[in-house]
Amino acid sequence: MIVQTLAFYLFAGLTVASAFMVIAARNPVHSVLFLILAFVNAAGLFVLLGAEFLAMMLVVVYVGAVAVLFLFVVMMLDINFAELRQGVLQYLPIGGLVGLILLVELVFVVGVWVAAPGTTPVAPVPLEGGISNTEALGRLLFTKYVYFFQAAGMILLVAMIGAIVLTLRSREGVRRQSISEQNARQRRDTLEIRKVQSGTGG
Repeated sequence: MIVQTLAFYLFAGLTVASAFMVIAARNPVHSVLFLILAFVNAAGLFVLLGAEFLAMMLVVVYVGAVAVLFLFVVMMLDINFAELRQGVLQYLPIGGLVGLILLVELVFVVGVWVAAPGTTPVAPVPLEGGISNTEALGRLLFTKYVYFFQAAGMILLVAMIGAIVLTLRSREGVRRQSISEQNARQRRDTLEIRKVQSGTGG
């Protein structure tokens, strides 16, 4: 129990510190790297809770796809951050007021929260049959909720195709590959045989 408690405080502390550095770092690339660190530590907390599938999905999906995508977008965009920071002071009072309201709401919610009378914390109920958390979730997804799972996949597929179609536009000065033209190309269209007389050069 002592090792688990120490691991919890370690992961939780690193997660909170990384989340703070995401908004405090001046360099946006550093902010994305701190976001990746926060995701990894949150995955460690899921492992301590016995939800290894959620931990794996957090690392694979968020760290391996979303955060890396953010990193590439930030590194590829040529943004003048000094120009963006010029008008920060005029919005500082409004931002401070919104932050103060959110802080008061959080304090109110945490302050009035109490457990239901007569309840005591209990350990998670073990799964029947000795199966793992991932196997139980897979059985539930592919049996009871298989149609909803397939519908979600179709929605994501349509969204991906829509994003490709919206960004796939012809621009001047950019050469694009045409598969149909390449397949229809014949030898006479690209090859010309000339007879060169001896001594006249090519």
